[in-house]
Amino acid sequence: MAKITGPSIEAAGGKAEQLVILCHGYGADGNDLIGLAPHWQRLLPNAAFISPNAPQRCDAGFGYQWFPISRLDPAELMRGVESAAGTLNDFIDEELARRGLDDAKLALVGFSQGTMMSLHVGLRRAHAPAAIVGYSGALAGGDRLKGELKGRPPVLLVHGDADEMLPVSRMHDAVRVLAEAGISVQWHVAHGVGHGIDPEGLELGGRFLRDAFAGAFAGAATGD
Repeated sequence: MAKITGPSIEAAGGKAEQLVILCHGYGADGNDLIGLAPHWQRLLPNAAFISPNAPQRCDAGFGYQWFPISRLDPAELMRGVESAAGTLNDFIDEELARRGLDDAKLALVGFSQGTMMSLHVGLRRAHAPAAIVGYSGALAGGDRLKGELKGRPPVLLVHGDADEMLPVSRMHDAVRVLAEAGISVQWHVAHGVGHGIDPEGLELGGRFLRDAFAGAFAGAATGD
């Protein structure tokens, strides 16, 4: 199985007490999301951040991909996340072990295809992470989630209502399925934002991670 690595930023406060793994989108690389870390370090001074390059060179001719995408077909997306899940899980296990941490000190953050990966892997790990944050993404295999779910970490989904790549309806679909599965899910629609992360979404993500590591969340779906 392919091994992955990417840029990292160690904990501002010294030894890492939490680990945030950032999963980039299709055609990008780890440098695309590691830039979130400096914005979040004031809220998470004891967290280390690492943003691995996905395991495959992108079919589009630049960057990396977690899996090929020819269309946003549910069956194709499910095959894709399943094909890359083992690689991401192995990476998570290695990074936690290297820092002497367990899943309770882990958060997964994704953008676009990376959100699909973070949701798929994070909800099926033997021990649930502290949180999952997904930007501009989708939930693959929602019809199978209840049968495969192994943990219920709190989830935050943020999506622009002007997203030209993945419509905001994908976020609403994911929120419904997650809530039906008993997962505490928060969501936010970024008005006028396309396929990207705006300052408000960035701030919401940082506060959510801070609160999740503190064990603050339980309950049904909430959003704006």
